[in-house]
Amino acid sequence: MMVGVAAIRDCRLIHDRIHPMVRCRAAAADFRIDEAHWHGTRDHDVNQNYAALLDAIEGDPPYSILDLGCGPGRDLRYFRSLGHDVVGLDGSTEFVAMARCYSESEVLRQDFLAMKLPKSRFEGIFANASLFHVPSQELPRVLAELSATLRSRGVLFCSNPRGNNEEGFSGDRYSCFLDHDTWRDYVTAAGFLQVSHYYRPPGLPRHKQWWLATVWRKG
Repeated sequence: MMVGVAAIRDCRLIHDRIHPMVRCRAAAADFRIDEAHWHGTRDHDVNQNYAALLDAIEGDPPYSILDLGCGPGRDLRYFRSLGHDVVGLDGSTEFVAMARCYSESEVLRQDFLAMKLPKSRFEGIFANASLFHVPSQELPRVLAELSATLRSRGVLFCSNPRGNNEEGFSGDRYSCFLDHDTWRDYVTAAGFLQVSHYYRPPGLPRHKQWWLATVWRKG
């Protein structure tokens, strides 16, 4: 049975009647949201990444967490379900609308290259598949801004596709594919101390583990 568009645009009126995923796809319909991205990522198992961030944060929960590049809000919704104080950030108007509705959290509409973040606000930053879109020449400034918005000894989690230090445009998106040593040099230069790193997906030989996950503590 189809639900009329007019009946599902106001998330507040349908909150208890329609599955959150259906509700928020409808809320973003006027933006022609990329459903292929949503369907392609919503069921990815990133529990290993969630645990890597949360286990590294010191003190007792709940934690204040920034989801950097939150997309449609999958990870925001997860952290909020655990009782954490979460804020999302994304450059896409479409994803911001969807994430606000799906996660029922605050979501900032900001470009990574023009962020305005509060000082010493967060205990953790979850940058899952996001920072590799920052050109390497801009990484020092962006990483310094992330350090500034973290509290003392706050934690930065990053997961990026690895490579041999290539970068450039692929279609309309810019990507950097850095190896571990190069990525480590950038992040440590911003004042972070490395806590751990691992490759994903788990259980595969290294040449099939295309994702480099790293955990950092603000120095």
